[in-house]
Amino acid sequence: MINPAYEIERLLQFGIKHGMLDKLDAIIARNQLLDLMKIKEPYNGDIAEEELEYPTEILNSLVEYAGNEGFFDKEIYAYRELFDTKIMGLIMPRESEIVKKFYELAEKHSIKAATDYFYELCTASNYIRTAQNAKNIKWTTNTKYGCIEITINLTKPEKDPKTIEMEKLQPQSNYPKCMLCIDNIGYSGRVNFPARQTHRIIPITLCGEQWYFQYSPYVYYEEHCIILSEEHVPMVISKNTFRQLLDFVRQFPHYMCGSNADLPIVGGSILSHNHFQGGNYIFPMHKAAILKNYQCNKYNKINVAIVKWPLSVIRAISDDISELTEFSDYVLNIWKEYSDESVDILAYSKSENGNIPHNTITPICRRNEDGKYEMDLVLRNNRTTDEYPDGIFHPHKEIHHIKKENIGLIEVMGLAILPGRLKTELEQIKQILCGKAVDVDIYQEGHALYKHKDWIEELLSKYGNALDDSSADEIIRLEVGRKFETCLEHTGVFKQSEEGLKAFDKFMKAIDCENIN
Repeated sequence: MINPAYEIERLLQFGIKHGMLDKLDAIIARNQLLDLMKIKEPYNGDIAEEELEYPTEILNSLVEYAGNEGFFDKEIYAYRELFDTKIMGLIMPRESEIVKKFYELAEKHSIKAATDYFYELCTASNYIRTAQNAKNIKWTTNTKYGCIEITINLTKPEKDPKTIEMEKLQPQSNYPKCMLCIDNIGYSGRVNFPARQTHRIIPITLCGEQWYFQYSPYVYYEEHCIILSEEHVPMVISKNTFRQLLDFVRQFPHYMCGSNADLPIVGGSILSHNHFQGGNYIFPMHKAAILKNYQCNKYNKINVAIVKWPLSVIRAISDDISELTEFSDYVLNIWKEYSDESVDILAYSKSENGNIPHNTITPICRRNEDGKYEMDLVLRNNRTTDEYPDGIFHPHKEIHHIKKENIGLIEVMGLAILPGRLKTELEQIKQILCGKAVDVDIYQEGHALYKHKDWIEELLSKYGNALDDSSADEIIRLEVGRKFETCLEHTGVFKQSEEGLKAFDKFMKAIDCENIN
């Protein structure tokens, strides 16, 4: 039987050990927690010393107790998350206290010491949902471009019918305007919008403008962070973008930083609020081989190359931020107007309202091993046709059973974020490869495996149906990895073929770059 008063004391002990509050603060937090849990008196016994890294176990007990007591409808998972965030919000330090400590650590020690502190706080507070993130299924696949990384995203539980129905009943709200706005700090949330009582942000200045630094609650890689504009303004790729990315990695040299593209189809899921994503991570694209080196006559201090990667990547390296900014902007402006019908690239389409732009860039910046600035300019085009209604340079229909969503910044760099539905579907396909009879229902629309039917037949033809569990797992992971490789190839504007590389070289000449190897 759960004793909520005892669990409160465990939580306070955890908070003190992780520097979230001190013993005086704990008195206030205790009273607030007692009030929240509708308990008249605190626990009066001894509390065993514990070395817990995360508060998950304690929170689960308190949430279960609250659900059993009727504090919320325990059948709706969203209410559990809203309530456990409310609990942790009561032991969180104030925003100003965190900012003060962050900059004290940065000044006395290093910016890395400051981010280490902030990241540890975000995991200890359960803002970064480590237990849920650990459920993700991950593996790597070797390809002709190097190793790519695959993740089946299980961090967000599937919505049950009751939750979906509750979301429909929620009144329209424009507050916060989006999930990135600074108004999210301390927000209590609702069924269709996450609680953010544990959310904290660090003010930073990029090129004289006010921005903020935070971590993503659902980390897809080490220290996955978000850098957001103070103003709720749309995404835009411009000279200022390159300048700000470079300024960020100047201040945070241990982090990479990139921006999603600013057009639909090739952009991210949030285009309404200008932001970047970064982290302490080396992505597969960063490890990819150089295909060709170039000399740019206009910017001769910069080392320019194209990367052996399924997407079309121009890599520019320099220790001169100003020149790298100018070069990046120069490439962007030429690319935005560039067309090559031989490889289906058109800069514009005509409409009743004028020309519709199609070309943009996904820029990614980091410091390399020599401390120089490295800017990857990934060329993107979002044009659609009758043959490719979702996008010519977007995962094509034959890949949609694995991945049909936009290829955003993270996936551009070689880390697949695949839908959670695949966990169950791939397990069922594995059983077929291990000898279970194929259910004829999979050939009926509406069956979970219907979308995979052609792929299942292909796998059976290639591998048969007498595999053991281990071999079937290995084969499915390999084949999913190959699907993602193909998905990235679809996204590249200049294919890694003789024709594609010839067209790429033609564009390099258009930006006054000569091949030197």
